[in-house]
Amino acid sequence: MANELTIAGEVIVEPEIVQYIVIKIGDEQYGIDIKYIDNIVRMQNITRVPKIAKYLKGVINLRGEVVAVMSLRLKMGLKDDEITKDSRIIIIKIGHDSIGIMVDSVKEVVNIDVNTVEKVGFENRDDSTFVQGIGKQENGALISLLDLNAVLSE
Repeated sequence: MANELTIAGEVIVEPEIVQYIVIKIGDEQYGIDIKYIDNIVRMQNITRVPKIAKYLKGVINLRGEVVAVMSLRLKMGLKDDEITKDSRIIIIKIGHDSIGIMVDSVKEVVNIDVNTVEKVGFENRDDSTFVQGIGKQENGALISLLDLNAVLSE
């Protein structure tokens, strides 16, 4: 929550900065709250598991732990992943559970003031249910901030 100060009768809201890692999926940039990121690994061999949802690519062995890997592209209804030298698997940890998310590339870490995040709704965008808001970077660029609970839910 933001801290509010009252100075000479004027309410001043102090910034509440959250760090997001910026990823690319196709031509779009998305932000993932850094507190959920356990690891970022290069693309590796993914063992396919039969009879699972198409967006679940399979599992990887990460330091002795078996981690499921999902394609964020397929989950969003986009075309299948094209693996490049920039492709990465981001290991997300929520509670005791870990899951890998395939992304086209990882760009940078940015600081966003949560007080400036705009809540928006899109009528016809497939990924709209996965976006919790639009964050504004210091340079004015906009980033769609992912709602990981929506992304990871069935």
